[in-house]
Amino acid sequence: MLSTATQIAAQVQSRERSAVEVVRAAFAHIDARNSELDAFIAIEHEAARQQAAEVDRRIASGDSNLPLAGIPIALKDNICVHGMRTTCGSKILENFTAPYDAHVAKRLRDAGAVIVAKTNLDEFAMGSSTENSALAVTRNPWNTKHVPGGSSGGSAVAVAAGMVPAALGSDTGGSIRQPASFCGVVGLKPTYGRVSRYGLVAYGSSLDQIGPLTRTAEDAALILSVIAGADARDATCLDAQVPDYRATLGGPLAGVRIGIADEYFGEGLGEETRAAINSALAVLREQGAITADIHLPHTRYGIACYYLIATAEASSNLARYDGVHYGHRAAGATDIVDLYAASREEGFGAEVKRRIMLGTYALSSGYYDQYYARAMKVRTLLRRDFDQAFKQCDVICSPVAPTPAFAFGEKTADPLAMYLADVYTITANLAGIPALSVPCGFDPRGLPIGMQFMGRPLAEGLLLNLAHQYQQATEHHLRTPPAAAQH
Repeated sequence: MLSTATQIAAQVQSRERSAVEVVRAAFAHIDARNSELDAFIAIEHEAARQQAAEVDRRIASGDSNLPLAGIPIALKDNICVHGMRTTCGSKILENFTAPYDAHVAKRLRDAGAVIVAKTNLDEFAMGSSTENSALAVTRNPWNTKHVPGGSSGGSAVAVAAGMVPAALGSDTGGSIRQPASFCGVVGLKPTYGRVSRYGLVAYGSSLDQIGPLTRTAEDAALILSVIAGADARDATCLDAQVPDYRATLGGPLAGVRIGIADEYFGEGLGEETRAAINSALAVLREQGAITADIHLPHTRYGIACYYLIATAEASSNLARYDGVHYGHRAAGATDIVDLYAASREEGFGAEVKRRIMLGTYALSSGYYDQYYARAMKVRTLLRRDFDQAFKQCDVICSPVAPTPAFAFGEKTADPLAMYLADVYTITANLAGIPALSVPCGFDPRGLPIGMQFMGRPLAEGLLLNLAHQYQQATEHHLRTPPAAAQH
């Protein structure tokens, strides 16, 4: 098992280990596990070794501004890295090579991290299980008959299986937090605009946010301190000071008010998940936190609201994949309309087509006011619910998912059942607030269970401290998946 990201950076900075040695060890873990789990779409051995050697040269020359020195990191394959394929798990971009770095990719490299691989995902980040990828089937390291969650399933598996200590994912409706919960790692969706989306392939532009997946809250704090901050190339990126999130860890929890909403603990929540979260809350109360009942009355409209707004934005964003500028181009087209239709038919998978059609319908003449405009009004009500709730509490606690990881094929025949897997996560995206998943237990089959914290805009430090203090008092995050996970 790899050391934590924080430990690796300290070791490389002190020259106790070289970045080249760390990357070599990461590739040994990847070679040992990835054929079983298929977390990665592309592995960059030579480029990573060159990056690691450059980190060692910078340290030898006295460069001390390398907070991520030597940390091997993987990026979800909807984040552009110059010279690497960026497929989005889709046939339509299967051979696309990114001509530039995403903002986060450059930030990571400048801070000394080594990008070793791109991770698998549901096609264009549309899914909750990574079953929608056109390129691979990623398996949960705790039990390979179960899904890893989605859409950032590859990133969660890469960290959970010890192949890398940290990875980046994207979260449009829970796509960092849900796989983090299913795989037993920490996953953070920052405040909308806290991290630049420049170089992230768009799905739902008003919802998408990049964030870290790590084994510990301390590692998530370390990564976020590097990737957060203003970027003029993203008009939605916030120009707000970025604190040293690690420096805020360890603060006392005495008096921290944790809101518990009935809307998140009602019908549909598995008893094992409910019991795990109740036990976790008891630990936090022992540390001085206070729990209080709150209400989020419009939560029940969240799924309908989300799947109108997200699909409408997807319809617009994915219109660019037409077989002309880049990506897959169908052969034998007789005219431009035939080229568009054939290229999109061959290039997109069933779930992407479904969401494009839903979104196009919601935006079409005669239906815009009935569906999309009404969903935007409900979104405002959801945001107001959170504003009111945070007058009574500092943070809101909820499940991440109704159950632990489900089996492959269990929900693929029923898209609505799959969509409901995101019932506890989507409202944070609609409201634009930060949310974090932290491991809080296991079910009798040994599958991880996650607990979610949600906070006010830019309250990532509070969420990270709460998760860190919880991890200091428990050992769920110290358990590792079996070497052979099929049961």
